[in-house]
Amino acid sequence: MGRVPKIIAANWKMNLAPNEAEKLASEILKSHSDNSCNNQVILLPPNVYLTSIRGIISNSAIKLGGQDCHFEDKGAFTGDTSPAMLKNIGCEYAIVGHSERREHHKESDELINKKAKAAISNNLTPIICVGEKLQEREAGKHKEIVSAQLKTILSSIDADKVIIAYEPVWAIGTGKTAKAEEIAEIHDFIKPLIKTAPLLYGGSVNDKNYKEILDINNVDGLLIGGASLIIEKFTQIMCY
Repeated sequence: MGRVPKIIAANWKMNLAPNEAEKLASEILKSHSDNSCNNQVILLPPNVYLTSIRGIISNSAIKLGGQDCHFEDKGAFTGDTSPAMLKNIGCEYAIVGHSERREHHKESDELINKKAKAAISNNLTPIICVGEKLQEREAGKHKEIVSAQLKTILSSIDADKVIIAYEPVWAIGTGKTAKAEEIAEIHDFIKPLIKTAPLLYGGSVNDKNYKEILDINNVDGLLIGGASLIIEKFTQIMCY
């Protein structure tokens, strides 16, 4: 019996020039095809590249998603992108509640709940991020924090229609990764709270630690940042 397929989501964040994004997507597509990857790969490029990336991966099993979405389908919201717009250009997923949005845009759990509902109503699967800050982890409050986030965000939401990504804030883009036993503990805690929703891990995942993380019980996949921009590293991870 083979390995259960995982979800491998690539969050490119605010990176890459147009030609770099297209080259990366093309190389990921080629590697995905050449290696007959069984994992579900999701590319989450900057919004300005969504249409061109869709053109590259449109006839493949690779999926497309946005890095965020608004909670309204249209309106006077300068600079925002609605879930309806994402759906109309070929997206199937949208990240909501990433810690960088929480920090830099002051997003609350209540707002993230509204965004997740809007995504679902437009037939997008929200990838909902939760996780604690370093001082909360050190104070032993990580379970309390994550539980409270999930309670608010999943209020009036069918958990079968979402993906949850546990990303300890202190491990995102810092080079620090939670220890295997820490990931196992929190994933075992979260899983009963989200029913059958897939549970991803994110936080400085790279080509050196991904195998250990994917082998942990209740880790259904990965949300990858920096390593998803390096073709040699990402293709190694996505086809594991």
